[in-house]
Amino acid sequence: MNESNPTSRTKAVPDATCCCAGVPKETPGATRVADPLPVWRRYLLYVVLYLEIWWLAYRSLAPVAAWFTYALLGLEPGSHLAAAVEFFVFESPKVLMLLILVVFGVGIIRSFFTPERTRRILSGKRESVGNVLAALLGIVTPFCSCSAVPLFIGFVTTGVPLGVTFSFLVSSPMVNEVALVLLFGLFGWKVAAIYLGMGLAIAIVSGWVIGRLRMEEHVEDWVYQTQTGEAVLETELDWPARFRLGYDAVKDIVGRVWIYVLIGIGVGAGIHGYVPENFMASIMGKDAWWSVPLAVLIGVPMYSNAAGIIPIVQALLGKGAAMGTVLAFMMAVIALSLPEAIILRKVLKPRLLIVFFGVVAIGIMAVGYLFNAIM
Repeated sequence: MNESNPTSRTKAVPDATCCCAGVPKETPGATRVADPLPVWRRYLLYVVLYLEIWWLAYRSLAPVAAWFTYALLGLEPGSHLAAAVEFFVFESPKVLMLLILVVFGVGIIRSFFTPERTRRILSGKRESVGNVLAALLGIVTPFCSCSAVPLFIGFVTTGVPLGVTFSFLVSSPMVNEVALVLLFGLFGWKVAAIYLGMGLAIAIVSGWVIGRLRMEEHVEDWVYQTQTGEAVLETELDWPARFRLGYDAVKDIVGRVWIYVLIGIGVGAGIHGYVPENFMASIMGKDAWWSVPLAVLIGVPMYSNAAGIIPIVQALLGKGAAMGTVLAFMMAVIALSLPEAIILRKVLKPRLLIVFFGVVAIGIMAVGYLFNAIM
């Protein structure tokens, strides 16, 4: 009878071989629910230990830089070379440590905002509300020049208004987490808050203006003919998976930008040690009306990111350059670059591309003049 009953034979095998024979069926399910808790605690313990080590190392950077410059190398205090070396030895680990910390944290935050979820949030919103949401989402969603085209196509073909799309394209590179955290770490919360507010304002107003101009016909025709395909099925991640995404973000982003960080700090060290203060004040001071547009014109051809440009900004400010002029220079470097223009040309006709760059550049210059007047 048992041999003729395959159901009975199938049940008998697990009961005989299972090490938990006699345990009710719901117990394994309960075990799976309880398993993530120790893993979550273990990851949290790693994060806490890392933060403690990070804080101790961060506090020791200044004395270590001074010891390296004057005791180990024996450089003369007050010399140009000593000032440049101490700046580089202090700022290099400082910026990289801040970068690692913020990229890990934002990597976790980004696990909640996939491109599909971002498009879904922006689709179907009123244009004015969409501009604000797009600018805010730009802070926490990944963007670089290489992703401009697929993001643009994905937004436009899923019903996101053109102006809203541009608010996202301005905010994402300009008001990014790297810029905010490095500004906070190097200049304090007031400068970081100013940059955040002005960056969001530029993104919102620029997108709104482009939306009012009704330039949809200046998007390349093939963009509207592109099919976005089926929506990707999203799965909810547990916290260990989110921690791993943060770790992967550190390996990916820091692994790609560390060389630019060191180059930027090297340039900043040269400015800090060798450039006379009155020279920078004369060409980037707030008394020269042409300093802000000149800073934007110089910044646009440059191709860098926030991690590489902020040490240069710090050195310029230390040499007497005006805050508004320096902020305009940094915004132009981060938000308006020739590689981005070349890539966006694939989806935008020349007139719309010129309008986009022109509107953003005007907003950046307005910020520069405003802060030169009030600071």
